[in-house]
Amino acid sequence: MTSQFEGKSVIITGAGKGIGRACAVEMAKRGAKVVAMARTQSDLDSLAKDIGATGIAVDLMNTKSARAAMIETGCRDFLINCAGTNVLETVLDMTDEGYEAVMGINLRAALVCAQEFARARIAAGGGGAIVNVTSIAGHRGFDEHMCYAASKAGLEGATRVMAKELGPHGIRVNAVAPTVTMTELAAAAWSDPAKKGPMMVRHPVGRFAEVEDVAKSIIMLLGSDAPMVTGAVLPIDGGFLAV
Repeated sequence: MTSQFEGKSVIITGAGKGIGRACAVEMAKRGAKVVAMARTQSDLDSLAKDIGATGIAVDLMNTKSARAAMIETGCRDFLINCAGTNVLETVLDMTDEGYEAVMGINLRAALVCAQEFARARIAAGGGGAIVNVTSIAGHRGFDEHMCYAASKAGLEGATRVMAKELGPHGIRVNAVAPTVTMTELAAAAWSDPAKKGPMMVRHPVGRFAEVEDVAKSIIMLLGSDAPMVTGAVLPIDGGFLAV
């Protein structure tokens, strides 16, 4: 049977590494044309070689550059807002630089990319889907994650507004909230056994997530098997939020 993504195209921000790269690989396997956005050219080059992705090198912290990159891609069928960063700072140690870096990438860039995606889709007659990648950190308080938590909770709120306003145009918008996922970013935050151990025991499935776990759930939300799912936040957390 032909994949539902054959002949479709997807924009993936933060596609160079981690969850974003896993999304790019999984979507390509299913026949989609991938437009990969990342800061590092070598990551984009390897995606072009491995899956034939079209790469756009862009620093999403720069709003003008983010907007220009989205406009350059033209009208596509799907958007996965996966670009993210973290600066480990406590409430008392938070810096202006840390705040701007985390909020600029995790929240503002995602809103700008979604805005331009929606504008292009509406101009083309509507339809399409967006998935925003948030985190269980937007639901539970973790040490040194204040700005990160604020950015992810903010993106979930924005997801609901997008779903409401874009629904009449046939654009579905959802979010996924992964638990600790085995990326370079997570390794830096959770490498300390004293921190990792208590977190691990709160996962009924007994492990943290792999990037492929998250990518496959994102693809489920993009696909035609979820036609009535919009404005939702799907935990990909091995049961963490349930217990």
